[in-house]
Amino acid sequence: MSGFLAGLLVAILPLLAAGFWLGRRTARPRSLGGLGTPVEHATFQTLHTASRAAPPLRAGLTEETARRSARRLRSLLGTDALCLADEKDVLAWDGVGAHHRAEVAERLAGPLETGRGEAFPLSCGPPDCPVRWAVVAPLTVDDRVRGALVACAPRESAVLVRAAAEVARWVSVQLELADLDDSRTRLIEAEIKALRAQISPHFIFNSLAVIASFVRTDPERARELLLEFADFTRYSFRRHGDFTTLADELHAIDQYLALVRARFGDRLAVTLQIAPEVLPVTLPFLCLQPLVENAVKHGLEGKAAKCHIRITAQDAGAEALVVIEDDGAGMAPELLRRILAGGVSPSGGIGLSNVDDRLRQVYGDDHGLVIETAPGAGMKVTARLPKYQPGVHPGARLTPQ
Repeated sequence: MSGFLAGLLVAILPLLAAGFWLGRRTARPRSLGGLGTPVEHATFQTLHTASRAAPPLRAGLTEETARRSARRLRSLLGTDALCLADEKDVLAWDGVGAHHRAEVAERLAGPLETGRGEAFPLSCGPPDCPVRWAVVAPLTVDDRVRGALVACAPRESAVLVRAAAEVARWVSVQLELADLDDSRTRLIEAEIKALRAQISPHFIFNSLAVIASFVRTDPERARELLLEFADFTRYSFRRHGDFTTLADELHAIDQYLALVRARFGDRLAVTLQIAPEVLPVTLPFLCLQPLVENAVKHGLEGKAAKCHIRITAQDAGAEALVVIEDDGAGMAPELLRRILAGGVSPSGGIGLSNVDDRLRQVYGDDHGLVIETAPGAGMKVTARLPKYQPGVHPGARLTPQ
């Protein structure tokens, strides 16, 4: 009996091995490129398609972004046709049955008003039209209906209704992120306007007063200062782009300091040490000038003696290292922390917190200002500017991280 069992086992082993091999081949076919089982492959394909549809939607819901994302979304749902609409009209139609576009647009009023999904049959004359049913899923951002996703199929399907609702929810999240990016960009622009508003009142008044004082005693000096003032204000209030080069920012700072020196005379001494190789580095517009203005203000504040300001820009490998240092009154670290946190200080401080926020928003938290100060010990402000950052170049618009 034992010999029979042994023989049976020897006969069955090749079959078991063949079955195991066939199972492995079925579960992990070579055509999937090592991605795993068919389920894992399908999951990867779904995630990949979703990731390709996301970038256009992050720019908001427009005719162009709808057109670019509709095909990916249709592939995600596996429907014969799909369209995206805003609150007024159908923006893009992808797939067959485009002659239903006007009919679908008419049926959107209810879902757009109530925010509830709806499924309805399509009236179609051509007998060979493959789409006979439409599912509308509203796109909602902050509890407000911003549009709709419409999936068209040959027949009614409860699965399609649920799937369309889930994809619409995913699209709504992308639109919410687009709104968030837009609001953060507007906040950054508002901060730049706040900087300009801070520069204009006292600086413009003081500069014009200094220029007026030279009109009779030294007309040529008055003319030179007036040209410096015009160039500086033109740079400060320019409208094109949110970034500039280190060379342009330093040139504006030089014009600003010329006007300040005309006012304070020998009380202000400035030393500049700039490495030529960092001059092309791009940085946020009006990023260094507020730091220099802060150094002038706190360096001369409450001092009868001369104030010395030192500005250096060095090459530090992948970064440009900019340091602005004064030997003025300095401040308590606790007060500095309140200023950087957005608190109100007796002497202002909008420049420091504004620049720190913008550097972090553009380059990340690792690139905020490094400030060393103490009462009576002056202040040293260090800014690390990456030589290359995606999307950062002269004339570019700010896009928050």
